[in-house]
Amino acid sequence: MTKQLDDKQIADINKLDGEQRLKYCVKEIVANREVWILKDEHGCVMLNTEEEDCVPVWPNQEFAEQWATGEWADCTAESISLNKWHSRWTVGLEDDELAIVVFPNQNEEGVILFPDEFDFELKKQASKR
Repeated sequence: MTKQLDDKQIADINKLDGEQRLKYCVKEIVANREVWILKDEHGCVMLNTEEEDCVPVWPNQEFAEQWATGEWADCTAESISLNKWHSRWTVGLEDDELAIVVFPNQNEEGVILFPDEFDFELKKQASKR
């Protein structure tokens, strides 16, 4: 079970730049053994860049829920176990030619990785434990 973050922790983490959020996200996902996404009745929420269609992922429920506003107000945060992510999501995202935007901030800025790159970062972090 993940521990709840308080408002100060959330505010401090939200101030991190993209690379720092990537490192934080990978550490949290490996430590808590879960990846957070947003879903609605149509499936997983997507962000689009000029080059890529991306699935945003977050390290904690609180950060995913911060995105459930405006056009995504009907979305809910959902956790995916790390094992399920490795076994199904990486391959599925690759097959669908989707990228991952890791821990995007409120300006929709985040590090974009291909599924195999994200998987590599997660496994590299797990090997440090």
